Amino acid sequence: MLIAVAVLASFVAFLDGSVVNLALPAIGRELGGGLALQQWVVDGYLLALGALILLAGAVSDAYGRLAVLRGGLVLFAVASAACALAPAGWVLVAARCLQGVGAAFLVPSSLAMLNARFTGERQAAAIGTWTAWTGTAFVIGPPLGGVLVDALNWRWVFGLNVVPIAVTLYLTTRLSPEAVGDRDRVAAGRIDVVGALLAAVGLTATVYALIERSRYGLTHPVVVGALAVGVVCLLAFPWWEARARNPMMPLTLFARRNFAVGNLATVFFYAAVSLGMLLIALFLQETVGMSATAAGLVSLPIPVLSFLLARLFGTLAGRHGPRLFMAVGPVVAAAGFLLMTAAGTDFDVWTQILPGLVVFGLGLSITVAPLTAAVLAAVDPAQSGIGSAVNNAISRIAGLVAVAFMGVIVGDTLDFVGFRHGVVVVAALFVIAGMCSALGITNRAHDSGRVDAGAAAACHDRVAPPHGLNSGRRQ
Repeated sequence: MLIAVAVLASFVAFLDGSVVNLALPAIGRELGGGLALQQWVVDGYLLALGALILLAGAVSDAYGRLAVLRGGLVLFAVASAACALAPAGWVLVAARCLQGVGAAFLVPSSLAMLNARFTGERQAAAIGTWTAWTGTAFVIGPPLGGVLVDALNWRWVFGLNVVPIAVTLYLTTRLSPEAVGDRDRVAAGRIDVVGALLAAVGLTATVYALIERSRYGLTHPVVVGALAVGVVCLLAFPWWEARARNPMMPLTLFARRNFAVGNLATVFFYAAVSLGMLLIALFLQETVGMSATAAGLVSLPIPVLSFLLARLFGTLAGRHGPRLFMAVGPVVAAAGFLLMTAAGTDFDVWTQILPGLVVFGLGLSITVAPLTAAVLAAVDPAQSGIGSAVNNAISRIAGLVAVAFMGVIVGDTLDFVGFRHGVVVVAALFVIAGMCSALGITNRAHDSGRVDAGAAAACHDRVAPPHGLNSGRRQ
């Protein structure tokens, strides 16, 4: 029962994240708002998720994993219904922000319950089951999202969440707090409220300035003011975290070389992933004129390759160290996007896009699991939970900033020229990620045996499941 609850709670959030990009053109046609609205639909969710995911563990410890999971489920369901019924763009964006808040507590709470309930081999088996089932969301998400948008309406992409969430909520009534390790609580005062506020305000104001500069202009007082507030809060965040009694992002973690360099590579790598996948989804539908179903099927090689190959490259990185994979993988992904610069007005998806997507999917598969392993193996096992949360938050934040810059990179409308500019920028970000890893990651400091399976699983919803990270040891 507990495993079923954990799988269902996370599966819904992962599925929603894997289909939204395909719905953006249809949303734009019905609600208007142009590229700015599409950016906000993506970034509203990522803002809330990135700002709050670091707090999820502390909140669960203070108020109970089961209670927090139920609260996250209710909020996600209400927000999903609001998205489905949104009469205007601003309502949809607000509802997406609420979805992000709910999602921030679903995955950490699910894994925390499994970690608390099971130990040893049973824990590894439970986490493996969770990873396998939730990972299918990335495979079925693109075609399912396309079919829903084309056959019914983009609103069904969000409305479909309500039923499985209701089932999950019912199943949670059959679990007791003791069964999920909620007997011991910590003081609520350990929650870093100031840090969360600084991060949330800083990110929101900065992203607002980047997205809205296309409407107001870069010198408009609203844009300048928002950017100033955002920068001040983001600069104040590390200052506060260094002095806070219970910081949500302990800066001492970054004293470990592989952790610091791995997270730096994460910034560029996941900025490229988020920007690249959004570019592809919008280009195939808005510029080329493909249906949402066809666009979903074209992008299917990415999650399929990641799902099939993540375990292999995680095992190889465990045996030989992560440096080579973290250096080569992003370059392979960059090559995939450079292949897409061939896209022109005489468009052929089979020769101009699909080969690049396959190469990109291979590069993604080579990188994701070794990157996760390198970051988590750099910290003590007792800190693996917070290490995973920090890396996850950094990847989300990198993605939302990259999406906010999309208008600056491609212009206010995505044509063939803008798409080519975009894929070149994505390729450059991937190459920088590979260079960071090649120059900074050291295999000598890597020990795959230090990677906690639960912490590794907590990172997998960003793109693909990096399961099997400690199935091999470096020789």
